[in-house]
Amino acid sequence: MFRTCSIILLIGLALSVNGQNQPSDFLSSDFHKERREKLRKKLPDNSVAIFFANPVRNRANDVDFKYHQDPNFHYLTGYPEPHAVLLIFKENQTAANGSQYNEILFVQPRDPQSEMWTGRRLGPDGVKTTLGFDQAFNNVDFLSYNIDFSSFKKIIFEDFKNDVRNTDEKGDLYDLIESFKVKVNYPKEQTSLQIEPSAQNLDFSMLRNLMSSLRGVKTEEEVDMVRKAVSISTVGQVEVMKAMKPGMSELEVQGIHEFVFKKYGAEYEGYPSIVGAGNNGCILHYIDNYKPKIENSEMILMDLGAEYHGYTADVTRTIPVSGTFSKEQKIIYDLVYKAQEKAMQSVKPGVEMSELYQITYKVIARGLMDLDIIKNETEARQYYPHGCCHHIGLDVHDLGARTLEKNMIITVEPGIYIPEGSACDKKWWGLAVRIEDDVLVTSKGFELLSGYAPRKSDEIELIMKENSLLEGLILPDLNSIK
Repeated sequence: MFRTCSIILLIGLALSVNGQNQPSDFLSSDFHKERREKLRKKLPDNSVAIFFANPVRNRANDVDFKYHQDPNFHYLTGYPEPHAVLLIFKENQTAANGSQYNEILFVQPRDPQSEMWTGRRLGPDGVKTTLGFDQAFNNVDFLSYNIDFSSFKKIIFEDFKNDVRNTDEKGDLYDLIESFKVKVNYPKEQTSLQIEPSAQNLDFSMLRNLMSSLRGVKTEEEVDMVRKAVSISTVGQVEVMKAMKPGMSELEVQGIHEFVFKKYGAEYEGYPSIVGAGNNGCILHYIDNYKPKIENSEMILMDLGAEYHGYTADVTRTIPVSGTFSKEQKIIYDLVYKAQEKAMQSVKPGVEMSELYQITYKVIARGLMDLDIIKNETEARQYYPHGCCHHIGLDVHDLGARTLEKNMIITVEPGIYIPEGSACDKKWWGLAVRIEDDVLVTSKGFELLSGYAPRKSDEIELIMKENSLLEGLILPDLNSIK
């Protein structure tokens, strides 16, 4: 008995100390509450919106990936743990004791034994005191939660992917989803085109549009978060520019970026880091980063973004490994820069993202024709195969409308990729350039958030001449370690 009590006491003490050591710049509970209120106002009459936490993803055997919350769930609650469900009601509901409520959150229960292994849990009481919910209960309570979902005109949620593991823990995400399906009479054979008559009040499409209208335009607090993520990412780009030397590996370059991210307290990368030297840069989402020795004659394309407290940057720079662009490299690089700069100067409220793409496409197509790399404008798609703009925020490809509004944050990222074997002069083969910057839409134009990392070719060459903080870092040869 003494031993058990001592263990629990020690765990409680450790959790208390751990809570005091959390970062102080998370979004406030007031932010999340205000976002829920904004969503509630957008809900149709007599409706309820349901959000489930992200699943825990298994890495291999008994090891899971580090948990990452669903962006919508994070946006509305700030709750960082799995196995939870949130209900937001349009109108007030009446509890068994006669009290009124319009939202309810079911979360993981406190469990000293589990917390000793996997970390502190908030539990319902922690959710109330820390996240500002009045109604919070253990997730297992949802299984017996008595509510007549048939009385709602709309039950709004995102349809399930059927990719959630069933664990031994009662009230886990699998149990929450299965219980919910029974409660709402979810069709057993569900397709997007056919819903059984008994489930006509289920709506799988509205939620994405509602959340897009909220998340696309950032609040002041969110802009600050994205600024931090972008600034961290640009520092990583600059430090790599200084440290770049022929013979480095792609993984080593990735490691410098991500070291900078962690140094500033960024919990994650916003997406798998893309570091492609030479012809590898022509693979748009190249994430192997395996090349062991980068050649002096190559350029290296580095598309990386730090994720800071849930918000991600998306910054790409392409630099010459030697520190100086060759003639052909500079021509292609400067063409991409010209396209980006022209599109960026057109960013303002009311502009369509498709307009920005067309601006970049025309500049690149004309430039490639002048270089005799293509014969007509339509062929440019072969070497510029992606769009130029997307929202960033809680996702690297965040939700948001295609028409720009004040306080949207988007990327501007034209590129040219000429893989080996292309139907053009060989001198262009293996050249891949993408320049990607993050811009905040202002009332009359834009603010460049990622300008700390040089974009012009001559500025890149200048900063690559500077000394690196990592210059003297020499690790032991593994073969010499006994």
